[in-house]
Amino acid sequence: MGMGLRNGFLLILSCVVTLSLSVLGRPATFLEDFRITWSDSHIRQIDGGRAIQLVLDQNSGCGFASKRQYLFGRVSMKIKLIPGDSAGTVTAFYMNSVTDAVRDELDFEFLGNRTGQPYTVQTNIYAHGKGDREQRVNLWFDPAADFHTYSIMWNHHQIVFYIDEVPIRVYKNNEARNIPYPKLQPMGVYSTLWEADDWATRGGLEKIDWTKAPFLAYYKDFDIEGCPVPGPVNCATNSRNWWEGTAYQALNAMEAKRYRWVRMNHVIYDYCTDKSRYPVTPPECMSII
Repeated sequence: MGMGLRNGFLLILSCVVTLSLSVLGRPATFLEDFRITWSDSHIRQIDGGRAIQLVLDQNSGCGFASKRQYLFGRVSMKIKLIPGDSAGTVTAFYMNSVTDAVRDELDFEFLGNRTGQPYTVQTNIYAHGKGDREQRVNLWFDPAADFHTYSIMWNHHQIVFYIDEVPIRVYKNNEARNIPYPKLQPMGVYSTLWEADDWATRGGLEKIDWTKAPFLAYYKDFDIEGCPVPGPVNCATNSRNWWEGTAYQALNAMEAKRYRWVRMNHVIYDYCTDKSRYPVTPPECMSII
């Protein structure tokens, strides 16, 4: 093959590969997979919709949600949180079944703080309508200085919350011990930015300082890989889905090491050890990771 012909072939091959990645990869713009649910004047598209800015001021917060619901899979977003004095604000990224009595929900809630104090992320899990499973972690970096990736992995075996691929929370499927596990209801992907100074920072002791408004959070690289509902009826039970593979049924050795580090150094609250709320340790807390 001549050099010119070979280079032309490689260029065509490169274009084909690039096109394939574009079709199979994450959405190119926010509006492909999401819709604004609350106060569209407070959500601004950036870079042609590849990123968005959420705004909280004294008039309103805001929120958005996925256009579809999903049953199992992995969702992730890159988020840059509110810089400076963010006390009293909550930036949330979560999955929700939108069913009141028996809702399932998987929560990331980023609790703002006074300038110079660490950001706290609270996670919570609702299964078959039962929540109150809060855990709080002080972040080991400044989440307002740059984007970081926050992910929720959900399969038949476990739910794992990740920050930059570091697991901070694991909830195992222990249905064999009659412990509820969310597996029957599809969930949408949601995010909100709102005022919660009655509880968000030091239990409500630190109030929001509106002189610092507007409060701004940024999102990009929206990635959803899962079984859409409505969609192929056998998708959620298909053991060949990549997120159901052996590698994702338990933490690997490196993940387990990182998880122990987070638990030892950065957990500041765990409902499992709160004897004032739970004199008897909840049964799911006894599971072995």
